[in-house]
Amino acid sequence: ATQKKQRAPRNHKLPGGVWLFSRSKMFHKRGLFKVKHAPVPKEKRKRKKRVEVKKINGENNGGKRVVRIKKERRAYPTEDSPRHKRTTHMKPSSLRVTKLRKRITPGTVLILLAGPHRGKRAVFLKQLKTGLLMVTGPYGINGCPLRRINQIYVIATSTKIDLSSVKLPEGLDDRYFNRPKSVKRRGRKDEGEIFDTKPQERTVSEEHRKTQKEVDKQVLAAIKKHPEKRALVHYLAASFSLRHRMYPHRMKF
Repeated sequence: ATQKKQRAPRNHKLPGGVWLFSRSKMFHKRGLFKVKHAPVPKEKRKRKKRVEVKKINGENNGGKRVVRIKKERRAYPTEDSPRHKRTTHMKPSSLRVTKLRKRITPGTVLILLAGPHRGKRAVFLKQLKTGLLMVTGPYGINGCPLRRINQIYVIATSTKIDLSSVKLPEGLDDRYFNRPKSVKRRGRKDEGEIFDTKPQERTVSEEHRKTQKEVDKQVLAAIKKHPEKRALVHYLAASFSLRHRMYPHRMKF
């Protein structure tokens, strides 16, 4: 049997990622316009009956009348009310599970890129139900308390701490990080101007301080067990910043 010779393709990509010939040009080059396709038989759609003929008694009534099978509404709203379409492919945020990056595991040292503590390094503890990451400095090393942060605003480093002996206290969930509703007080005419009222200063509760000390005590104990504990403490205390000739896409964290 004779083997067919392999010929070079008619169309190929140019260096810019654009094809040499367009779709219409290749349609003519291949001669696809000469191919005659068999006609596809069209099926006639059966229309549903909308009306029916009913007999009517009485000599002067005509004997029959055409009546709609499905009666129309007697009243229609004067204004169109917007309807919310149901999306079957999307689950509510409470039921969706946010995937965690493979590099981020409990004990991974993260570099924070947003928020008041940006540039600091923090230890990842666990992922909350909302998908946010719970981290701690610890507070005694770099001043970063227990916080929530989105994983898109962190850089996962290769430095890891063994947190197998760390047991987090109960109640460390998303509700723990909710801010207390501040009491807003409007100034009256008798009291003077509205802008004279000062907002209440935010203070840390004793419960949060106790939880912070309890968590940091266990994390610091895990850091002391690390073979390079001194270097690790200096690493966590130092802030991250780009300097001259430092390119983030070339760096290995």
